Amino acid sequence: MYLPLVTMLLATVVVIVQNHECKDYVLSASDQSLIDMMKHYLHTSRKEECSPSAIKPSDTGVTFVYWGKKSCPQEAVIVYTGQVGGNAYNNKGGGVNYLCLPNDPENGQHQSYVNDQLYGAEYQLDSSKKPAGWSESMADKEVPCAVCFQKQRSTVIMIPGRKTCYKGWTSEYNGYLMSDRSSFHRRDYACVDKNAEPFDSKNSNEDGALFFPLRTKCGSLRCPPYTNEADVLCVVCTK
Repeated sequence: MYLPLVTMLLATVVVIVQNHECKDYVLSASDQSLIDMMKHYLHTSRKEECSPSAIKPSDTGVTFVYWGKKSCPQEAVIVYTGQVGGNAYNNKGGGVNYLCLPNDPENGQHQSYVNDQLYGAEYQLDSSKKPAGWSESMADKEVPCAVCFQKQRSTVIMIPGRKTCYKGWTSEYNGYLMSDRSSFHRRDYACVDKNAEPFDSKNSNEDGALFFPLRTKCGSLRCPPYTNEADVLCVVCTK
């Protein structure tokens, strides 16, 4: 804000000195100090303008995975869209997290060793185990995903057990908390959109990484405020 004023003042001082009638004019200590101070201010101000930290607010933001959907919510920008993948439900070792695999992979070379860990993911549903409002037709269908970028935000959080964000936070989407079956191997939790869709129309049971709806269990989990054997809601919030 002060840069144009300082620049004008410095230019004025220089012009006055250069046009002074006394050719042998010598700057006083206070004059030189003022000029040095202005030069320093201009140097540091312009350096800050060019520094990596001087990033436009519109260039900053956060990324998150939109589980169960092919496009991004609200004003978020798609980084890429893809299919959920992960380790097979019956593999004892290896990775435990779900992955959002892009639809345009750059594949490596074929290998003969045995260590298969990257499978597609399927919804595991039936009439007795499905989130409220979901159709049984989603059973055994593969799970889509999208990686989204929300501009001008600095943090993102998934809140389990809620469908709305706390005050001061913006909801990106809400849905149901899902993971693998308790009798299988452990898996990360994922917040899957309440209006989730299938990756495509194929629904043969090929297993791989599985998505089961979760239920609460009262005991060590205090009820109230929770209720027993209920769907676990979730919401993804940004700020």
